[in-house]
Amino acid sequence: MTERSKDNRGKNKKGGLKASAQKIKAKALKTYYGNPMRDMKLIAITGTTGKTKVAHFVHEILRAAGEQVAVLASDQPFKVGMLHKFLSDAWKAGANYVVVTVPAEGLRDNVFYGLPVNVAAMTNFVTANLSDMQPEEFLDNEKTLFDMNPEIVVLNHDDINYEVFEEFKGKDKTITFGQSSPDIKILNSKLYNKGVEATFVIKSEIISVASFVPGETAVSYMACATAIATALGIDNEKIIDGLAEYIPE
Repeated sequence: MTERSKDNRGKNKKGGLKASAQKIKAKALKTYYGNPMRDMKLIAITGTTGKTKVAHFVHEILRAAGEQVAVLASDQPFKVGMLHKFLSDAWKAGANYVVVTVPAEGLRDNVFYGLPVNVAAMTNFVTANLSDMQPEEFLDNEKTLFDMNPEIVVLNHDDINYEVFEEFKGKDKTITFGQSSPDIKILNSKLYNKGVEATFVIKSEIISVASFVPGETAVSYMACATAIATALGIDNEKIIDGLAEYIPE
């Protein structure tokens, strides 16, 4: 056996022990906080880029629709204790939706173990943005989320790796977004210094949307949020209002 093989076996053993410990901790925290997810719906957003922007777009759309919603959005992984405390605080505040970004590292470490997932959305898979893991490891971790039996799955139809993860399916429905999508189709867009405008086709209906988030990628993130909202049955006018409300800091 080579030294590298020994090192990898040691790392895998350590990783397995840590994952098992995280599962035990997640179970204990769920019990400690009284299982707040029994009264709320979890929208989990993953991908290599755009998670926080999509989370905030969805947050504003749900608020525009009159829902009580809490958001935990960060591009950095967070600890299982922080997640469960957030869920407890959201429940105490009367939220019926929680929107959470889901880094692949968190899935690898079982931070989200045992949580019921209403919506699982993947913004994209950009290998150039991976820092501490290989593409195969990233996809393996992402699969963990979509194996949690989400009611709804939302995927980027334009992603170059779409064929790799199109196997991810929701129990109730699967919906895609993008210029090539049959569901939420990006028809055209205009870029400005301080924002974007775009036209989407939703079930043969054309809507015009705008946002103060600049850049071409913002259009894709808006389409992802629109797909999530559409799958939840949110009215198009509320989607338009919510997208316009998000102003990045």
